[in-house]
Amino acid sequence: MRALIPRSIRQLASLGVLFFGSACGGGGGGAGSTPPATPPPPMAPPTGNVNITNPTLTVANNSAISPGDTVTLVWSDEFDGVQLDPEVWFFESGDGGQYGIPGWGNNELQWYLPDSAELNNGRLMITARAESQNGKNYTSARINTRDRFAFRYGRIEARIRLPGGQGLWPAFWLLPQDFAYGGWAASGEIDVMEAVNLGGSRGNTVHGTLHYGGEWPNNVFTGSSYLVTSDATTEFHEYALEWDENEFRWYVDDVMYAAQNAWSSSGAPYPAPFDQPFYILLNVAVGGNWPGSPDAGTVFPVTMEVDYVRVYSGET
Repeated sequence: MRALIPRSIRQLASLGVLFFGSACGGGGGGAGSTPPATPPPPMAPPTGNVNITNPTLTVANNSAISPGDTVTLVWSDEFDGVQLDPEVWFFESGDGGQYGIPGWGNNELQWYLPDSAELNNGRLMITARAESQNGKNYTSARINTRDRFAFRYGRIEARIRLPGGQGLWPAFWLLPQDFAYGGWAASGEIDVMEAVNLGGSRGNTVHGTLHYGGEWPNNVFTGSSYLVTSDATTEFHEYALEWDENEFRWYVDDVMYAAQNAWSSSGAPYPAPFDQPFYILLNVAVGGNWPGSPDAGTVFPVTMEVDYVRVYSGET
């Protein structure tokens, strides 16, 4: 099961990026005057992933879902554009040191680069590479919808092909938008799907987990594992979670493999902390307390491919 050291801390404001432009000049008119200068061509839009400073937050307070209910799509990214939208996704950089948690609180070995997440042929590609960056030997990407989209209750699903190899840790998970009940994990964490060392020591197994209780180190976690029926590293599978006020249910390809209906928070009575909006994260970590380090058999570069992410509300 997952390490007890926190992956996240209290909600922080989005990071800002300065944009620089150039002004166009022109000459005056009139007899004998210098002809107007030809204005320079407009600057091309950035081709990489660039964060914005003023995103708009949308919160979906969905109706709960019971098994077999009719559902309504309320949000999705089908990844069919040319480039990821900064109004939808925030692109992390670095090793977590900017938040006071170098190694992202787990002794992870990667340096996140915004452009390690890109769109290709209708899919999100998060690629981990063995390359040096700021003292780290690996790079990857971590993107999230913080301050852009958060939801409470309903169903979330993603169709994903996972990367395999010793030391690789892909994840599809949720964190609280506001950390209303205190620092991690008093305000909760919801892991829709995590996997470590696929194709190696962990075979073809994925995990669904809740983190809750008190602030670290007084946090606890409970979860279950599922052996995917065909190779998760070569084939796409749909990983889903249904969430209502009193229960979570985890699915792979619409097969329910786990349910939880008991949790707690030091910050408020049940059903806290899972009665607040959470935002979405996708990342591939390299190394860390749970998977351990890559070895000579780990092949880089390696990519997590995401076909879509969708959020549904239940019947109103």
